[in-house]
Amino acid sequence: MRMTVANALAQIPADRRWATVFARGTLEVEIYAPRGSDPQTPHRKDELYVVAAGSGTFVADDQRTPFGPGDCLFAAAGVVHRFEDFSDDLDGGERP
Repeated sequence: MRMTVANALAQIPADRRWATVFARGTLEVEIYAPRGSDPQTPHRKDELYVVAAGSGTFVADDQRTPFGPGDCLFAAAGVVHRFEDFSDDLDGGERP
């Protein structure tokens, strides 16, 4: 299977910030595009974010980490985390 970032972004409904783009067994691949702010709450599963575009600060627990394109960011299950001070292109821009 092949999925482009643009195709994945197109799957995000206007009233949400994320969409599942692939699921099989216990594996789920989602795309997340915060729009203006990031209201996330802790999740039940570990999460790995791969930054396709944009930059900002990733906050996980008490750690603040700057990020940019190509970075991988990890949030353990149950940990408070969010994106802050992120550039407009983190959300993928205009929806197709």
